[in-house]
Amino acid sequence: MRTSPSASPSASPSMARIAAASAAGTAIEFYDFFAYGTAAALVLGPLFFPDASALAGTLAAFGTFAVGFVARPLGSVLFGHIGDRVGRRPVLVGSLLLTGLATTAVGCVPGYAAIGPAAPVLLVTLRFLQGLGLGGEWGGAVLLVAEHAPERRRGLWTSLPQTGPAVGFLLANGIVLALSAGLSDAAFRSWGWRVPFWVAGALALAGLALRAALPETPAFAAAAGRGDLARVPVSELLREHGRLVLLTAGAMACGYAVFYTVTTWSLAYTTEHLGMDRTVVLGCVLVAVLLKGALTPLVGLLGDRFGRRRMALVGTAAMGVVVFPYAGLLASGSPVAIAVGSAAELIAFITVFAVVGAYLPELYAPRVRCTGAALGYNLGGVLGGALTPLVATRLVAGTGTPWPVAVYVAAVALLSLGCFAALPETRGAAAADATAGCAADRRAPRPG
Repeated sequence: MRTSPSASPSASPSMARIAAASAAGTAIEFYDFFAYGTAAALVLGPLFFPDASALAGTLAAFGTFAVGFVARPLGSVLFGHIGDRVGRRPVLVGSLLLTGLATTAVGCVPGYAAIGPAAPVLLVTLRFLQGLGLGGEWGGAVLLVAEHAPERRRGLWTSLPQTGPAVGFLLANGIVLALSAGLSDAAFRSWGWRVPFWVAGALALAGLALRAALPETPAFAAAAGRGDLARVPVSELLREHGRLVLLTAGAMACGYAVFYTVTTWSLAYTTEHLGMDRTVVLGCVLVAVLLKGALTPLVGLLGDRFGRRRMALVGTAAMGVVVFPYAGLLASGSPVAIAVGSAAELIAFITVFAVVGAYLPELYAPRVRCTGAALGYNLGGVLGGALTPLVATRLVAGTGTPWPVAVYVAAVALLSLGCFAALPETRGAAAADATAGCAADRRAPRPG
């Protein structure tokens, strides 16, 4: 990715502003997504599926949670087309607006007792729109930074949008934690759970103000100037680089499985099977996510130093190994043990996800980069994020212990490890030709 004068290391104020606006918008969009996940784990089952048993209600709530992940690849195609044909900047505005409106509306949907079957139908529809918006967000956000960033610090700069999910999670669950601690259980279930969704509207307006004046990226401007734009990006991508998309999707799956095991499914498991207070468990998870977010830029720097692929291989292997002690610590019911286990798994997770903001865009040529990077990333979300809470809830229902979940996550880690091993390194020799994209049809990984 050749740097233009505006993207040179000396232009640090401009680079800092671009990275800050990208990270802030990503935080807001993931806030929207995580607010729903926490509500699904804690209250949506009995409110929207009251005739189901406790297990069936939880599964139904997590089913609506999964709908958002299924929509994300479609959002990648829709907003990726805009990003590869019109520009990266419009993606940032459109995706944020769609997600913000859908999330605010979730907080206004009456429960099953008020409008009957229309309630879950509306819930699923809005969750789908949420996922559609988020499917476009990640690709636009990281590309805006990656295509402006100086080559030697691309990993560092692109790690900053990757702090957005941690900030969004902390904000969403911090609000839920405060409401849960300050309200009676009846008040929380009646109206308190809706407050985080209403807050989303104000946050979306703030994010739009930050992003409105952002410049277009040099890589897209150069491609547009040459007329080197794909007519139908997704068609070209799947026709010429389908293998690369599948490999990146498989590589991302483990991180999603781990993240939603720790941050979403664990809430349902500890409150329903262990009888723990939801406020205590949320506090444990928040500590772990805070540590993960703080370490993200450091891991981005390590990716610049040692290589994206190497860091991803180490992190994926660690996720598959650490999940077993994590399961034991979770089953103990000790808040300190749960916080330690959650932190260990999320540190392994961020060893991968801090570097993929640079890695995935470098794998694709500019003409299909917005679609390709986002589609691979979000297909991984379907494989790892959508299925994991459902599978984990079903596995635990038979035994009451989290060990089958650990085996499941370890199996996903093996899949992701194989996919990363089949991908090339993009740091160093590949960085010089990153504007043209790393060769998508390379079969053998580069050393390092």
